[in-house]
Amino acid sequence: MTKANYSLRLQPSLKAAAERLAAADGTSLNQFINVAVAEKLSALETEAFFRARAADGSRDAFRAFLDGAGDEDPATGDALVKSPH
Repeated sequence: MTKANYSLRLQPSLKAAAERLAAADGTSLNQFINVAVAEKLSALETEAFFRARAADGSRDAFRAFLDGAGDEDPATGDALVKSPH
């Protein structure tokens, strides 16, 4: 696997926090930043995926799906617990 180098400029407080969390996680700062970037990319790509899926959606198809779901009571242990508020 090839790796690219990139000079990253972080605010001192941000770098200190990242170093602290990386140490607590038992990883290097480099690994911590790689994972953080991967997580952000994943979140953005997931959002874009679901936005595209939603744009292709149909309320009528969704209602038809719900109509076919049946009206049986929930299985034991599956019922929603009402909030006391």
